[in-house]
Amino acid sequence: MWGFLLCHLVALAEPGLNPKKTYEYRYEGMVNIGRGMPNLVESGVRLVCKVKIIGVSAQTFLLRVSNLNFEEFNGIPGKNAFDASPKLTKRIAAELSKPFMFEYAKGRVGDIRTSAEISDTIVNIVRGIIGFFQVTVKTTQRVYELEEFGIHGLCQSTYANEEDANSQELSVTQIVDINNCKKKAAIYRGMALAVDNKLSKERGDSVISTVRYVYTVKPTVDGGLIKKAHALERQHFSPFNVKGGNSKLQATKELVLLSVTDTVVTPAVGPMISRGNLVYKFVKVLAQIPILMKKLDDPVPKIADMIKRLAQANIYQTDSATSEDVVVLFQLLRVTSLENHEVLWKQLSGNDEHRRWLLDTIVEVADARVLKFLKNRFKAGDVSANEAGQTLLIAFNHLAAETDLMEMAKVIFLSMPFSKSHPMLWNTVVLSYGSLVYRYCTYEYDRSCPAAVVQPLLDLVIDGLKRNNEFDMVLALKAIGNAGHPSSIKTIRRFLPGVSAAPVTLPARVLSAAVQSLRHLAVRDPHSVQDITVSLFVQRHLPTEIRMLACMILFETKPPLALVSTVTAFLLEEADMHVASFSYSLIGSIAKSSTPDNHFLSTACNVAVKILAPKFGRVSYHYSKAMHLDWFNDDFLIGTATEIFMLKNAASYIPTEIVTKGKFHFIGKILQLVELGFRADGIKELFRQNIQVFNGHLSYADFEAIFKVLQDWKTLPGDKPLLSAYTRIFGQEFFFADLNNDLIQSVIKTVSPSAGKESPVWSMIENLQKGMSWHWTKPFLMFETRYIQATSLGLPLEISKYYNTVTTITVNAKAAISPPLTDRLGQLLTSDVSLVTDGFAGFSKDQFVFHGINTDIFQCGAELKSKTVVAIPWEFSMKMNVKQKTFEIDLPACKEETKLFSVKFDVYAVSRNIEEPSRAKMTPMMPDSVEIVKFDIYHPQVKVCAEANIYGAVFCVEFEATRSHYIDEYPLYYFLGYTNFACTIQPVQSNKPVDKIHIEMNASLTKYPVSVRHLLDTLQKLPKYATKSFHHSSSSSSSRTSHQALNANSEPVFAIKVLAMNGNTKPEGYEVAAFYTPAAQMDNTQLIVSQIGEEANWKLCTDANSKALARWGAECQSYEMSMKTATAHLPGSRPTLKAKIHWKTVPGYMIEVGKSIEKYIPGMAFLLGFYQKHATNAKHEVSASVVAATAGSIATTIKLPDVVPIPHTPNPTRAGSSSCSRFTLHLWTKKQHTLNTFFQTSLSRCFL
Repeated sequence: MWGFLLCHLVALAEPGLNPKKTYEYRYEGMVNIGRGMPNLVESGVRLVCKVKIIGVSAQTFLLRVSNLNFEEFNGIPGKNAFDASPKLTKRIAAELSKPFMFEYAKGRVGDIRTSAEISDTIVNIVRGIIGFFQVTVKTTQRVYELEEFGIHGLCQSTYANEEDANSQELSVTQIVDINNCKKKAAIYRGMALAVDNKLSKERGDSVISTVRYVYTVKPTVDGGLIKKAHALERQHFSPFNVKGGNSKLQATKELVLLSVTDTVVTPAVGPMISRGNLVYKFVKVLAQIPILMKKLDDPVPKIADMIKRLAQANIYQTDSATSEDVVVLFQLLRVTSLENHEVLWKQLSGNDEHRRWLLDTIVEVADARVLKFLKNRFKAGDVSANEAGQTLLIAFNHLAAETDLMEMAKVIFLSMPFSKSHPMLWNTVVLSYGSLVYRYCTYEYDRSCPAAVVQPLLDLVIDGLKRNNEFDMVLALKAIGNAGHPSSIKTIRRFLPGVSAAPVTLPARVLSAAVQSLRHLAVRDPHSVQDITVSLFVQRHLPTEIRMLACMILFETKPPLALVSTVTAFLLEEADMHVASFSYSLIGSIAKSSTPDNHFLSTACNVAVKILAPKFGRVSYHYSKAMHLDWFNDDFLIGTATEIFMLKNAASYIPTEIVTKGKFHFIGKILQLVELGFRADGIKELFRQNIQVFNGHLSYADFEAIFKVLQDWKTLPGDKPLLSAYTRIFGQEFFFADLNNDLIQSVIKTVSPSAGKESPVWSMIENLQKGMSWHWTKPFLMFETRYIQATSLGLPLEISKYYNTVTTITVNAKAAISPPLTDRLGQLLTSDVSLVTDGFAGFSKDQFVFHGINTDIFQCGAELKSKTVVAIPWEFSMKMNVKQKTFEIDLPACKEETKLFSVKFDVYAVSRNIEEPSRAKMTPMMPDSVEIVKFDIYHPQVKVCAEANIYGAVFCVEFEATRSHYIDEYPLYYFLGYTNFACTIQPVQSNKPVDKIHIEMNASLTKYPVSVRHLLDTLQKLPKYATKSFHHSSSSSSSRTSHQALNANSEPVFAIKVLAMNGNTKPEGYEVAAFYTPAAQMDNTQLIVSQIGEEANWKLCTDANSKALARWGAECQSYEMSMKTATAHLPGSRPTLKAKIHWKTVPGYMIEVGKSIEKYIPGMAFLLGFYQKHATNAKHEVSASVVAATAGSIATTIKLPDVVPIPHTPNPTRAGSSSCSRFTLHLWTKKQHTLNTFFQTSLSRCFL
């Protein structure tokens, strides 16, 4: 009996609808996006309507919406109100008023059906309304958890029930964990190349979301009747750590029962189609770019007109005012058909500028249409190999990684004859396909990615192996490395000695490419890669380079402590010092790492360093090295890392391979920014065969030996590269090239002085004499990242980042040659050459970050908008004569302000709707005038200018910012607000009018010939003069005597004049002259800077004798300063480095700067571990000495005049005498790093 009653109560409370009843509800949904702080602008929308639910059958119900009102908000909450949007209301109501059918039984919403013309946006809004009825009520439990489907996907829900004894109604609270849904209604695009970092996410996240539902359920005979329901959804987003301030989205919706009546007549409905269940559906959501809203009807003429307008606006220089319109062009191209694209090609391809703009922007269509468009171009052959390569590279890397597109790309581009028509084009096709495979596996399958997508690359590398074609093997392995497909490991093994089942005898270049092809697999399949790399590393008979590369890849797998210990034990027995030095330096660098991805690895490496240091701690820098430097900030959740690898072997001083990498850590991801690699196989082989006298000290004998070897480069085979280079961006290799014998001979033959009219350089010179013009413009969407998530209202919440750039280079030039060339290029060396040129180089970069609601009919949210502009125009005439070593340039005077560099950004609350696009609102989140409530406004304005009155120009740097500082939140507030930074050149009133600026350089003044041999001898002697006895001294009078003698006996090696010219008046400006004397009198080498003009006597004189001496002012006699350095290592003493700066008189501003620095010295010294004591010291002198105190430490002493005592050791200065602070710092470091450590910990110097 009790069981029957319990079951009855459960049935009464279980939500249900009576198929013979009509239920009328009032629905209100509202969303706001902003900071949630007082006096800051927010944006939002509100939808209010009545909803009728009419029973059709036992489990089928009809929903109709009426009395709809749609409103927008853009302002300060509490001060501004929602504004009605009648046109958009009418549009939405026209669709919502049509009938919607849905299945419903026992609190579960089933299939939703509508007429075919209803848009996906409206269906999702209806899902937000119906979602209230998807609820599980259990009267047998007060608290329970369920995994159930809802509008957010398959997510975990936690319920809590409470019964009201008076009303006999249930209050049901539901919390949905939408951060960890198994099947989340969300999509993520644009960051496939960024590696997830779980350890970073544990320190904080950039997005946190919560949803809470509260129901009032009344038990009835038909089931639980929902009388009232309320939902509150919050999302916190920050480009950094959400704990340090964030943008907040708050969505609320409410459903209130108005009436329940008997259904008299069931409305008739027309044909309907299924639209799926309650889970939010993403259909063509990526087509709508969130930072703009334009009517997209009749796009073809709009695209053609916009391309022509943008091409014209950027025809000479970058037009920053129109660079944002490129994003509009991307949007228009995305809504056009393939047929439209072909029409545009026919219209625009005849004009070079229009053609280039179309090819550069159509790649952002990013689906099957762009592949088919490129297929048509390849098939017709109506694009050049250069155009095809540039277009395909961007198209493949921005293409949506979907199954049908993968198949299309594979079939079309890897098999078309045009793809192989040019080597660089074929390289681009193969490498780009590998990148496409990587992104496809990231988005669609991750580790279970089907092997069929990478099979063409595996076939290509096996075919190269069978034919023993080195280039094909290297290319295919590089593409396989781009793909990072787990199933490729079996094929890669075939190229690795000791790992392959069969013997492997391949060139080192192929082996290197095979090892590096494991780089992405180090993350995707670390255990397999660890097995391979350890096997390679421990084979001591393998080439040194391969073992070092294996070590490098091994540590990218983040090996555990046990594996690091195994490597450490093996290194203790290592005989190859290059392998030992490389591995030890890599382990030592990682031991100091602070980035989250190396959190556990750095601990293991710390242990390894302590074990290996006694044996390898003093290995010479001549051996191979690895360096890893990084930093990470937990507040921002961002960091950077730089790695440099130099791989050598015992056979040559020339590095086999040099690799540099840069990584960026942000919000739980790691992005490999740029990687550059160089191989010197041919050069190394050349030096190994021919060099005989080379000691590595860079003496004259070394340089002479190098020059002799380089003369024999022709002895190398024509197909063997002297130098190879590659570039990877975001971890994907997109370019590699070889510099071989044939290419060098071709270049030398082209530019040789004996080359005649057959040389391409000859035709270039002829065109230059006629006058030439070259222009290049490149619009490029650098990245587009989008994260879209369903909200409880059925509206898509989007977080997007866009970075678009337009780059422009223009060169106009005309040359004259006298006497003109007749038969060979070498005549240029004896002719007078003049050139007149003008042009421009620069770019405009637009960056957007959007957080808010983005649909095809309206948008609201917070938007960061940034613009960076670099503009470098030029105009000058030039004259030169190589034989006479003269060079002249004339620049026009500055007549108008030129902004060379500027950065401007602000954060806005935006509101847009498709019915009234011209009424879009974009309000600064921090308005110009606000009431200060609980926060301060920080508004710095700075402008610093450096005037050059003689030349009539001034260079200015200006900065302005507006910030609000809340005490409890940062670092987001560093970026919230208006910012403007600019560097400009402006005209200024000069002493005399300036027509032009004349620059003259003359290197033919001396009668002494400057040979390469003498230059090397001079460079070699410089350190000897700089390290003479530290006690050497000379008086001011003797110095001036030396200066006078130098002017009397010396001749200038070269002179440079920079003059302001105006008609027939005497020019003004400056002259720089370097004086040369025979080697025996080298102590008197001097550089003099002189002012030119009426009554001008200012000069700067510098001497390069045993001490560096500088004098300046009237005839070099007003001010004087000198610096000496010396080293000493006498028998029985410790190695010592000393330096001293001494001054007699200095300008007042230097005294003021010195005094401003003085007060910081005691505190900085204390932080660096110095201690202070007082002693007598010279009044105008700063000195420092570094002594090798022990084998593992140094002692640093710095003497300063008149230093305030450190607080913890107060010792007043004695009256009438100067004081000295003596600081000693012991740094426990390796002996060979002593000098480096000294420079890293040296203090700033002070001039008083």
